[in-house]
Amino acid sequence: MDVSVSVWLITCVVILGLFVFDFFSHVRVPHAPSLKESGIWSAVYIALAIVFGLFVWWKWGSTFGGEYFAGYVTEKALSVDNLFVFVIIMAKFAVPREYQQKVLLLGIVMALGMRGIFIAVGAAAINAYSWVFYLFGAFLIFTAVKLVRESDDPVEHEEQRESRLERFVKRFLRTHDSYDRDKLFTRVNGKRLATPMLMVLIVIGFTDVLFALDSIPAIYGLTQEPYLVFTANAFALMGLRQLYFLLGGLLDRLVYLSIGLSIILAFIGAKLVLHALHENTLPFVNGGEHVSVPEISTPVSLSVIVGVLVITTVASLVRSRSAVSKS
Repeated sequence: MDVSVSVWLITCVVILGLFVFDFFSHVRVPHAPSLKESGIWSAVYIALAIVFGLFVWWKWGSTFGGEYFAGYVTEKALSVDNLFVFVIIMAKFAVPREYQQKVLLLGIVMALGMRGIFIAVGAAAINAYSWVFYLFGAFLIFTAVKLVRESDDPVEHEEQRESRLERFVKRFLRTHDSYDRDKLFTRVNGKRLATPMLMVLIVIGFTDVLFALDSIPAIYGLTQEPYLVFTANAFALMGLRQLYFLLGGLLDRLVYLSIGLSIILAFIGAKLVLHALHENTLPFVNGGEHVSVPEISTPVSLSVIVGVLVITTVASLVRSRSAVSKS
């Protein structure tokens, strides 16, 4: 896939422009968005992602177009799971609803920055060492197992992580317990103290690192093109703020989402291991020669990913509805 520097620059400028537009048109004036506003803009950003995917399909062919869509769907699914963590963080720190948009947008920008770094590092590692796919595959399978183990009570596991991080940060920052609008620092009795808003951003920034550790190896299992990895991540993160307010309490009803994501991550992990065996250069594996194993095509990957998401979503909603009717 031949992507010129000018295309990279134009893409980055357009994505940055969309985030700037989002800030000045929706976030600058604190308010809690309505369902109508959230729904319209969620649809707009999803439509933009689809249009871009069709452009990739037209410009570089169906293979890369399919890889982009597979990556986008996977990253979007992982982003929805991230929203569940954001809900826990917002509730724990009692962030006023009118200021949650700013926190989310800044968190999304930090997430894209973190992922940009991981994408560059991942691309360099893949170009230099083909055995990196073994590490990516093993890590995704480990993450899948970890998701299943934590699916019994994800709220408790997440709150434990946040409490440890909060205690660590408070060792180095003088903090205040009350919000001062959307300021990160406030003055109390002449002393400059960090508000809970700064604490929220630090916690979200830390979770962004963890999210990047999961998402970047996952998408590199679907495409090895850094341009597609970056754009799929960027478009998956766009509209995440609106999706947060649109889904609302629906996130609590997606009880099988973690299981579905664990299946997807394990599937992509196995796909990476097969690819690593096919491209093997490690001397202690088959004498350093390639191993003749089947590789999973992009259409099959996309079908599995979409199929698992549909099944787990429907099963979650059916179980939630059954639980409501019994109560």
